[in-house]
Amino acid sequence: MRLRMRVVVAVVLALVAIAGAQANRGQLTGIVTDTAGGMLPGVAVTLSGVERRTTVTNERGEFTFTNLLPGRYELRLTLAGFVDLARDVTVTADDTVRLTLQLAVGSLAETVTVSSAEAPAGLQQSARVARGVAGGIVGGVADSASPAPQSARSFEGARSLPRAPFNTEAYEHVQENGLRRVANDPLSTFSVDVDTASYANVRRFLTAGTPPPAGAVRVEELINYFRFDYPQPVAGQPFSVTTELAECPWNPKHRLALIGFQGREVDDKALTPRNLVFLIDVSGSMQSPDKLPLVRNSMRMLVDVLTPRDRVAIVVYAGGSGLVLPSTAGDRKDVIHHALARLEAGGSTNGAAGIRLAYQVARQHFVRDGVNRVVLATDGDFNVGVTSQDELVRLIEEERESGIFLSVLGVGTGNLKDSAMEKLADKGNGNYAYLDSLHEARKVLVREAGATLTTIAKDVKIQVEFNPAAVAAYRLIGYENRVLRHEDFNDDKKDAAEIGAGHSVTALYEIVPAGVEVDAPSVDPLRYQRAPERTRAGDSSELATVKVRYKTPTGDTSRLMTDVVRSTPRPMSRNLGFASAVAEFGMLLRGSEHRGIASYGAVLIRARTFRGADAEGYRAEFIRLVDLAAGLHSLQSRENALER
Repeated sequence: MRLRMRVVVAVVLALVAIAGAQANRGQLTGIVTDTAGGMLPGVAVTLSGVERRTTVTNERGEFTFTNLLPGRYELRLTLAGFVDLARDVTVTADDTVRLTLQLAVGSLAETVTVSSAEAPAGLQQSARVARGVAGGIVGGVADSASPAPQSARSFEGARSLPRAPFNTEAYEHVQENGLRRVANDPLSTFSVDVDTASYANVRRFLTAGTPPPAGAVRVEELINYFRFDYPQPVAGQPFSVTTELAECPWNPKHRLALIGFQGREVDDKALTPRNLVFLIDVSGSMQSPDKLPLVRNSMRMLVDVLTPRDRVAIVVYAGGSGLVLPSTAGDRKDVIHHALARLEAGGSTNGAAGIRLAYQVARQHFVRDGVNRVVLATDGDFNVGVTSQDELVRLIEEERESGIFLSVLGVGTGNLKDSAMEKLADKGNGNYAYLDSLHEARKVLVREAGATLTTIAKDVKIQVEFNPAAVAAYRLIGYENRVLRHEDFNDDKKDAAEIGAGHSVTALYEIVPAGVEVDAPSVDPLRYQRAPERTRAGDSSELATVKVRYKTPTGDTSRLMTDVVRSTPRPMSRNLGFASAVAEFGMLLRGSEHRGIASYGAVLIRARTFRGADAEGYRAEFIRLVDLAAGLHSLQSRENALER
């Protein structure tokens, strides 16, 4: 008995000692930024002294060490492109040391030189990564067709320019698609859209507590932000086609048809070599932390997943254009990181000069059967040189014929030129994404890099023919700026959108079944022609025929795929259930005249019911945004009631 008591007492004393030791330990937390105030993710943080610990900063530049023994430590921070930072820290018992640390741009000794064999015409001169050059024009290599870059002194002056005191964001007016009678127009023709910028931009507005302007809400981009569970294509096809029909949630008398495409997945190891040119806006409007600092950190994420077969060049523009980094192998990450780290904002914006130079560099290192792409990062504020959207579009259309595509990354608030950037990406055979955070940058440039950068089919056009025996009228939901003339479908000269590796694309139609009254203007009977005769297929169970034309990434002749939508509605699948929730959400944000009995409550119920697998948490975030929008709508309604 005494022995047992001694054991119990010993255990209790040991637990007390451990608890006392734990209570006498300390904690160290910190935030790491660059000198411009941008948060730095991926910084290696090492703590050595009484004990040794290591960690890495998260997306917000934060790190934490808990349960530290009291004493003196050396804290060391390391990130490619920056000077290592070492600092002595004293940890005391029962206390938390909180630090805010800045990493300075490294003093890379080497001079990066473009040899005459590597340099494109007009660029056969050295491009120095020179310490202390302001304004981001580090290389100082001018495009022969553009004004010479400004001096370091002139950029220093421009860098102090105040930000615009008013909001100059620009959105194109979207005339919502209306109901079309099948008797008058049985065909619907449009180009696919794989852009996602609208969703991230809407998220930015709602998170800031502001309803987005109607022009910022493109319903198809909200839907296509999400991936759906469509089957992989059969061998030899770039994508699969899935169709579905169910009751329309916001108008029970109508039907809702889904047409889904799933691009072929490409394993990372099977990706073709990538020839990338980062074209970065370093003008004065890019100074704020949500612009150039965010772009730098976003590009770092992409650089970290490049392979030795990939190549990267960096071109900047602000008044003039400059080659900051000549085309460099993807495994020379320290050199690429350093070039990115030295970029600073200042000056006015000559976007066209930068685009010309970027294409010139990309052509010089063109990879046959590989990925050749210019990645433009900007707030879209083109205000010097070629300023009209029409001129910029013509420039991009001319350059895309070389096989080099253009993707656009929009950033920032206050002067975002959304419509201009969407047009550039569209005409450049690329996609347009908006980066409101490093979280979004990781989605676009790392997790979905194949879809963002690797094209598996180009000029993808869709034409749907509706059966008048089953459909009285139809309405394409979204895609307003992607609608094509019917004759464009068979015209291989007509440009259309691209689908990337692993992309899923979803289109929804609201259907008025035959026999249901159509709330749309009608056309008088024709005097000189009779109505078209119905064929045998018109008496079948088909609701519509879906035809798809596409070209291979290097082809000039389109190929045809067809599928059929059956006229019998079924219970909603997880795909259509969640897609319909997103579409209804977009119609509510836009104040659509076709929203019927739509409500935020109905959106929430359906989004939660059909949420499905959500490993990355994007669908959970959508539900949060719906909650925010519902709260804002309720607040606005109360304010309007008080005003009345």
